[in-house]
Amino acid sequence: MMNHIDLSSVLRQTVACDLYSNLVTRPTGAAVRTQIERLLDDARERTLTVIDFSQVSMIDFSCADEVIAKLLMQYEMEPPPHDAYFLFRGVTEEHWEAIEAVLERRGLALVLEQADGVRVVGELGSEDRLTWEAVRQLGRATAVDVADALGIPASDVQRSLDALRRRRLVMRVGDDYVVVGAHRGG
Repeated sequence: MMNHIDLSSVLRQTVACDLYSNLVTRPTGAAVRTQIERLLDDARERTLTVIDFSQVSMIDFSCADEVIAKLLMQYEMEPPPHDAYFLFRGVTEEHWEAIEAVLERRGLALVLEQADGVRVVGELGSEDRLTWEAVRQLGRATAVDVADALGIPASDVQRSLDALRRRRLVMRVGDDYVVVGAHRGG
């Protein structure tokens, strides 16, 4: 299942103002995150949720912490509320300073969609980053496929794939793994 959440629309519903497109203040961020969580609560199957910043003019640090960091941290729990993955779209330079700071401070990473494809940003160890890149390049791969591509033991790759899945950066589809955003179905 795939959801598309236009943050500016959620923001307008939350603060009841059609002209407002700035994600600022912690209470506003908490309200927007709560609305996103409500939309996700009904899911009973794996979901890919596109969080779209395209119509958001700016986001401040406290709002980024509430909307992005707390949402990601909730789904990195063991076990998460359900099998949810996030793809962030429409992030501009105006958004990036606040988002980058929150990812760094909280030790988080996310998958960012840009015109040239998807990439992982944020705090991620070098082995996990190499594994993520290998899966992205392979498209859909087993742990053995990734191990062969990287020339490292499959057990090391499996540990990395498990960590990436817990962090919601790759999805498991049968015996294969795909990067978030590369696989748009159930």
